[in-house]
Amino acid sequence: MDTRHHFPELPPLSSSAAAPSPAAADAQLLNLLLSRFPERRPALRSAGLTAMRCRIPLTDELRARRLLSEDLLLTLLSEVSGLPRSGPGPLRPCAELLRLCGAAACLQALCLPLGRRGDRVVLAVADPHSLARIAEWPVFKGLRLEGCLAPPEEIRTAIARCAAPALLAAAETRLPADLSVRGLAPSLPRALRPALWCAIAAIVILQPAVAFLLLTAWLSLALIASTALRLYALVQGLRHPPKPPPPPELVAEPPVISILVPLFREPDIAPRLLRRLEALAYPRGCLEVLLILEEQDPETLQALRSAGLPGWMQLVVVPKGSVTTKPRAMNYALSFARGSIIGIYDAEDAPDSDQLLQVAATFEAAPEDLACLQGALDYYNPRSNLIARLFTAEYAAWFRVMMPALQRIGFPMPLGGTTLFIRRAHLERLGAWDAHNVTEDADLGIRIARHGLRTQMLSVTTHEEANCRPRPWIRQRSRWIKGYILTWAVHMRNPLRLWRALGPKGFAGYQLLFLGAQSQVLLAPLNWSFWLIFAGLPHPARGLIAEPILLTMTAVFLLSEVLLIACAALGLQRTRHPSLWRVTLLFQFYHLMAAVAGWRALREAFRNPFYWAKTSHGHFDGEVAGPPGITLPDPHEGDGPALPEAGLRQFPESQKQKTSLFAGPAGSAPRQLFPKKSAETEAPDR
Repeated sequence: MDTRHHFPELPPLSSSAAAPSPAAADAQLLNLLLSRFPERRPALRSAGLTAMRCRIPLTDELRARRLLSEDLLLTLLSEVSGLPRSGPGPLRPCAELLRLCGAAACLQALCLPLGRRGDRVVLAVADPHSLARIAEWPVFKGLRLEGCLAPPEEIRTAIARCAAPALLAAAETRLPADLSVRGLAPSLPRALRPALWCAIAAIVILQPAVAFLLLTAWLSLALIASTALRLYALVQGLRHPPKPPPPPELVAEPPVISILVPLFREPDIAPRLLRRLEALAYPRGCLEVLLILEEQDPETLQALRSAGLPGWMQLVVVPKGSVTTKPRAMNYALSFARGSIIGIYDAEDAPDSDQLLQVAATFEAAPEDLACLQGALDYYNPRSNLIARLFTAEYAAWFRVMMPALQRIGFPMPLGGTTLFIRRAHLERLGAWDAHNVTEDADLGIRIARHGLRTQMLSVTTHEEANCRPRPWIRQRSRWIKGYILTWAVHMRNPLRLWRALGPKGFAGYQLLFLGAQSQVLLAPLNWSFWLIFAGLPHPARGLIAEPILLTMTAVFLLSEVLLIACAALGLQRTRHPSLWRVTLLFQFYHLMAAVAGWRALREAFRNPFYWAKTSHGHFDGEVAGPPGITLPDPHEGDGPALPEAGLRQFPESQKQKTSLFAGPAGSAPRQLFPKKSAETEAPDR
């Protein structure tokens, strides 16, 4: 095989000499560091303690803390392991070997096949420990591996450059077509669609009474079902108030958690995003944050590169493809993630600092069928305007009352797009995300339920920015409604198969959450017409529907509105905005915008199903306010808050004096993400 690669001069492998164990090699490296750099002994001992405590390679912790430059670390690793460093210039992989190994597997192991000569295979690796694991791969059976050391970033760059077409194709087609929106081929020929719409219009015009009765019957059925669900959720919410979680503690063997943060055309929010993520309390060697950018977004890429990322963050640039969606970007970045737990945050998110500790502890104590944890969402700008207040009340009802009820009753749970954490093994078995679905989170929640796995609510909160400008709100809501419509259509292509997968109860819940809820949005004008009956005004239903039935329908309509307000008020009592309950009386005005978004979504579902209406962030980011408890790290104290175990987050004096992007005035107190207001200045929620 001609690799056209100049191999470095490698020492021959000795068949008799056994390589030291990873623990022994780490101890040897740590002793070498302590002897060479006595002025950094406290920080180096802390890194060694963390690596031993978390059972991770020492190199992972050293790179995460950036205690040494990459060049110096590779030089010391070469001295300890006997492996040479890669030659100068960019790494040039062997395309055939990379294809046989799989680009995703090489990214996981941080190894790059450089070529083969006879029974010798030369690999570039970031850590000498990985050679023993790589030697067990079937593709290398009967071959001798010889390694050289290279920086992780160079290995990732070389793989991404060489395997870009394969990685991109996998990102767009991970999910089979029969479970993806891309497989929704209209069964009706395009030429006949105008005829169908004309036939529907003719029925409405020629037989308006029949059309009215059919729509009213369908709306009544959806309204009765949703009212019953709200009543159940309200009763369960009152009977089972949330219990405060125990103080978070680091588990005995913390898993590696990979956080995916998709960004698109958001250069201004980048510094604030880094500041909030640095508040997460978790061992940095067990944490990686992947900031996912699109190739056609150089402004955000430049902003993040200028910010000076810590060692536990990396940039993933997604090449152009057939669609530009958040799930496609996350599918692409998943190959670069090394964690056994995958989490998602949005660009404007401000998560609780102990979230990852709670996630690790919950997954460790739970059985394997618990696939996903969903945290609650709240807003840090609820007072921006009326839309922000109503949006906050809506989220409080959904995440604090409705979602726990769905979990308790056993219905499929449509996930939120952020603050969700899923076991990687389950995520890959499910096919990851549908790159063509604009509500990939809700679709993933349904597929979790279809495979007999569970989703559980987690007692943590992420604060984000309420999208509270009318036109952007309608664009965002239309994307959500369109995604729900298409998700319903995808899974209903084989109703019998869905029935068998979800069971009768799950199937009924799926119809209620997706078909019933969107039907109420689209038929909202018909729903509002029943206010005419309350006002004693003429209504088209009089004379077509018996008076007792009509009165029953209006009573159900009124009860539904009362329960909606009650669920929102109860949810708000469990947030930091309890006094916002008054605004729930204005939900009808809020739903006017939802109806506009619904009809726009129906049009887009037919004309532009893959279009992702991007939500712009950062417009109200300066209004962060709330209770204390989430304290950002002082830049003079390292790159993260203290963990429960003493000594795990110590940093060298030289690093403490280093200028930081978020450095404040000398002697300033640690800043809080949600600073507590004084009693004189604190304004109540309205």
